Amino acid sequence: MINKKKDLHTVYLSIGSNIGDKRNNLEASITGLRRNPQIEVAAVSPFYRTQPQNYTDQDWFVNAVLKVKTTLLPEELLAELQSLEQRQDKNGKPFRFGPRVIDLDIIFYDDLVMKTWDLEIPHPRMQDRCFVLIPLCDIGAQKVHPVLKLTSEELLKKIEKQDTQEVILLDKEG
Repeated sequence: MINKKKDLHTVYLSIGSNIGDKRNNLEASITGLRRNPQIEVAAVSPFYRTQPQNYTDQDWFVNAVLKVKTTLLPEELLAELQSLEQRQDKNGKPFRFGPRVIDLDIIFYDDLVMKTWDLEIPHPRMQDRCFVLIPLCDIGAQKVHPVLKLTSEELLKKIEKQDTQEVILLDKEG
């Protein structure tokens, strides 16, 4: 149960997997987040099957976006996400943009703009990724990017014509 006396922050997270039972990996992470008394999962987008980017010689991903409410500060939330990733994948991803059991990224944290050695908010590449923007629009189409001053929906329309990555809605069984 979230302590309502502390500041409650609205955060959007991107979640993805391309190793093993991908859908189950996402569900296990969502369950892990729900077990944290300082995090409330407020919304979960549909799951999408997505073509890998950057390093393309790997299996396709299953991706989604979550809207969570939390009393955790950005660095504390990042530590919790990294802990969840490590619990689900003891070996970790072999290299940047490589295959992974689970990947959790902070997309937005309220309207915060920050950049440290470990964390940049909003996520620096989210506006270039259909696999983030499509599920984000399912649960936060009117969320305004605090730097670009465009809604998620406007960002998606801006890149849809140039992005050739396939993003396919999965049914409940897929």
